[in-house]
Amino acid sequence: MSDGLGEILSRIRALIHEADAEVVEEMKWQKPSNPSGVPVWSHGGILCTGETYRDKVKLTFAKGAALPDPSGLFNASLDGNVRRAIDIRDGDAIDGEALKALIRAAIDLNESRHGK
Repeated sequence: MSDGLGEILSRIRALIHEADAEVVEEMKWQKPSNPSGVPVWSHGGILCTGETYRDKVKLTFAKGAALPDPSGLFNASLDGNVRRAIDIRDGDAIDGEALKALIRAAIDLNESRHGK
């Protein structure tokens, strides 16, 4: 992973934890091509994953199609029935407040589906 992509992932991680102090972060799906695995953030169910690729970080929201996105952050996987993603490339600006709002909306959706 390039330094730029590592910085993006660190910034995303910080924003997610700012949005929700109770979020759980785990590394899943380790394999030879990705020995460290993929960070997965959860609260009442999976919120999103942060996969790193050669040229971007893909932040995929498990139930993104059901989330409001007034800031238009979603820019990938737009044709799916359930997931939505945000592709962030080195040099892209991250709208921290909009991302935190999306995280909170994902938490609210998870909790509403669990009757909380």
